[in-house]
Amino acid sequence: MELAKLLERVDYQCIQGDINIQVDKIIYDSRKVEQNSLFFCVPGTVVDGHKFANDAIGKGATVLVVEREITVFSPAVIIKVDNVRKAMAVISAAYFDYPADKLKVIGVTGTKGKTTTTYMVKSILESAGHKVGLIGTIEAIIGDKVIPANNTTPESFIVQQYFRRMIEEGCNIAVMEVSSQGLMMHRVDGFTFEFGIFTNIEPDHIGPNEHESFEEYMACKGLLFLQCKRGIVNIDDKHALDVLKGHTCLVETFGFSEKADLRAANTQLVSRPGYLGVAYQVSGLMNFEVEIDVPGKFSVYNSLTAIAICRHFNVKTDIIREALKTAQVKGRIEMVKVSDEFTLMIDYAHNAMSLESLLTTLKDYNPKRLVCLFGCGGNRSKLRRYEMGEVSGKFSDLTIITSDNPRDEEPQEIINDIKIGIGKTSGKYIEIINRKEAIAYVIDNGKPGDVIVLAGKGHEDYQEIKGIKYPMDERIIIQDILEERKSR
Repeated sequence: MELAKLLERVDYQCIQGDINIQVDKIIYDSRKVEQNSLFFCVPGTVVDGHKFANDAIGKGATVLVVEREITVFSPAVIIKVDNVRKAMAVISAAYFDYPADKLKVIGVTGTKGKTTTTYMVKSILESAGHKVGLIGTIEAIIGDKVIPANNTTPESFIVQQYFRRMIEEGCNIAVMEVSSQGLMMHRVDGFTFEFGIFTNIEPDHIGPNEHESFEEYMACKGLLFLQCKRGIVNIDDKHALDVLKGHTCLVETFGFSEKADLRAANTQLVSRPGYLGVAYQVSGLMNFEVEIDVPGKFSVYNSLTAIAICRHFNVKTDIIREALKTAQVKGRIEMVKVSDEFTLMIDYAHNAMSLESLLTTLKDYNPKRLVCLFGCGGNRSKLRRYEMGEVSGKFSDLTIITSDNPRDEEPQEIINDIKIGIGKTSGKYIEIINRKEAIAYVIDNGKPGDVIVLAGKGHEDYQEIKGIKYPMDERIIIQDILEERKSR
């Protein structure tokens, strides 16, 4: 592609060379530079790509995109921009022939609920006959292809590459999780979202290499509403108006509030052996009853968000109801059938905030016992261990402390830290260091009416120990345990 074409929507200065040349590839990783490529000198949090400018030229790069002056010993074309990451997003869009222009792109941002909401939207819209691509925390789904994710929102080049693949697979809609980091780092620049969704916001991702403050975190979330045609916002969240500050889009709202355009009313918890769900009345812009087999108030929010989006695609209420019954997100309150007498689920809750939200939700169903099995990751803050231990001790009837991803730490030392947190409560606990043995224990000792939570691993299918990721999928472990019990 001609460099001039790649730059047609970019504000730039050509510091050196001629833009009327051909470029074969665009690359942001200096290790992957090829002959006749354009290299983005991305300033990273750890390494600055400008340092690799001459290395990239040595490997065959003929164009450099920079945001500060550099000295190169070559006649390579040098394009100077204000922000390399922003330019990379726009150039990537051009490189893949602006695929987002041919899709209706739905972006979902918020502290919680992004993953579940995107899967619900995909389920509903595909039930209505649309072909939907998905980009999120767990994976990207494009046609029959499933690609494991490294980041909630990938680099802009990958985002645009996925959009192009979606077009090639016949998709007409893309739904994606949009993280505050993704917005701050311009990963979703270069196109306009059809819909921008705000689920909720709580203090999170604040610290080194993330956000300096909660105010910055909110401001980054708000960037989505400068880049979408219509914003759909949870009006119940006390920070909703802060996030929307300065928005340039049309806005509609959802929530429990009477002020919401789309409302949930008459919420009822639904419980029977092996099943926990919630039913409610959708009112306002639409009017019908719905039941989902995922428990809790946050499940109402997630499903109501999905309904608020899908109504713009004229999906019939019967289709919405049926699709919400079958929408399942791996590792997000994922029910696993092991008994007719008690309920077992897998959930990704891996910090105190998410664990407390989950356990308090489940307590509303008045289980005979609420049993929580979890561990904490190694090479991470000890504070998380104390906090999660205290939360589980406070809200669970029994805690099984086990191993998660110990990484370079000794599992027993992590367990000892968790016990310090539990020690602040009167909660009962036992420790079983081997996670499979711990899961076998809760299955073998489940009592009628129990609700058992396997927390922390969620969708992960590995356990990281001393730098190696060993296969470990809790669904497979559960099936193995059940098979072993049958053969006894």
